[in-house]
This record gives sequence, structure tokens and C-alpha cells, in this order.
Amino acid sequence: MDRPAAGHALRITAPLVALFLFAASAATPAAITTRPVEYKAGELTLIGYLAYDDAKTGQRPGVLVVHDWIGLGDFAKKKAEELAELGYVAFAVDMYGGGLVAADQEEAARLAGALKGNRSEMRARVRAGLEALASLPQVAPGKLAAIGFCFGGTTVLELARSGAPVAGVVSFHGGLATPDPGDAKNIKGKVLVLHGGDDPLVPPPEVSAFEDEMRRAKVDWQLVAYGGAVHSFTNPKAGIDPSRGAAYNEAAAKRSWRAMRDFFAEIF
Repeated sequence: MDRPAAGHALRITAPLVALFLFAASAATPAAITTRPVEYKAGELTLIGYLAYDDAKTGQRPGVLVVHDWIGLGDFAKKKAEELAELGYVAFAVDMYGGGLVAADQEEAARLAGALKGNRSEMRARVRAGLEALASLPQVAPGKLAAIGFCFGGTTVLELARSGAPVAGVVSFHGGLATPDPGDAKNIKGKVLVLHGGDDPLVPPPEVSAFEDEMRRAKVDWQLVAYGGAVHSFTNPKAGIDPSRGAAYNEAAAKRSWRAMRDFFAEIF
């Protein structure tokens, strides 16, 4: 662009000012606020992770995030932040207590297995997280949902089966089996299951049993199976070798997140 001659001011027209202001506004990141939140499930102290856009005013839907078997680590926290960027109040729960994150897979299997073997305790802990979320002043009354990954996917389905007041739940590559399939009659909201089509940890008989459970209870449900995807397909830390049964699949991760967004647009 030619430079102005000496002694002449560079004039910026109104349309150009508007363009500059729009560009500056578009480049401004959301004011995502995050902080730990302590709450209780009975006598057990849990430490969740809250994320919301502080630049937004007014109440908005609240979304519970339930971690995988490792515990409330970086992955679940990042998902809470991504939900906050979409305009939700997100609360990542602590299912193990004290903010515990498993040191290795052996400890993760023990921690997750204890709750899978005690569904009433699993339900109590996730309901405590839902109540903590619902009590926040930023959350619109009656507008609650929950998502979960792997162990967390199993957990949000149990939350729904418990009769919790959620508009919908989303399971990402979660286990679908339950010891009490008749409890599906308690489900109040809609159910979306995002499943790896080749997941060896959630085999076809388990998927079929879940579908039958949902049909018998007349639940409003959807199950999307992503071809070529196995367990943990949303988590980059799962590696990229599907022969191990758990692996990241970029296409399935993006498609499933988009499916969740469409689901939320429907239920909210």
C-alpha cells in the first residue's frame, strides 16, 4: 500500500473501522474461568473441576463430564473447557475422591472395577456431582446433561438409569452393560451412545443387549457406531494402533463431538 505524503493524515473510513473492530472482537478468546470445586458424596470428599465462560451473562445449560478410568485428569478437564467454549457450564466430576488420578492401569482397573461392581455407589457419586452442578448460579434450572468417556460413559448411563433429572446423556466409547437393565424404565431424558464399531471391549452381544434394553423401556435413544474405531477413540493418549483394542481415531473423535453438539442443540 502507498504511504501518505508528508503532512497528510491517513484517513480510515467508517467501514474500515468496523472491519478492524470486528476482527479484534473475533480474535478475542472466550474468558474461560476454571477452578476446583469441593463437594461431598456421603462422607466422601470429592474435588471436581468447573469451567465456564465468564464473559457470558445469564444462566445457561450445565453439562456434567465424567472421566475415564484414570480419574479426573487433563483429558476430562480439557473436555470441560471445550464445553465451556461452546457456552455451557461444565463440571468434571471426581468419581474416586480427593481428586485421585490413578498412577497406572493396574490402579485404574482397581478403582474403576470397584465402582462397576457397586452400581449404587457409582450412582451416588455421580448424582452428587450433578447436584453440585445444578446448585451453581450460572446453571439454568432444569437444563442439565451429562457426558462420559469409557468408564465415564458407563457412569452417565447409570446416572440416567437412576432416574436423574437430566435432559440427556452421551456415552463416548463407554461400556453398555448393567446389572439391572429393568432400571432403564427410570430414564427421563434422551440417550446418545457414540460407539467404536470395532471395539473389542464392548462386543456386539453387549451392544445388542443394550439396544433391547432401550427398546423395552421405550427410551428415546440413538447409537452411532464409527467404522474402524475401537475403544478410547477420542483420546490421543491411547495411541494409534487399533490392534491393541484401544486407540485414537481422529475422524471418529471429530464426528462424535459433532454428534454431541447436535444432540445438545436438540435437547436444550
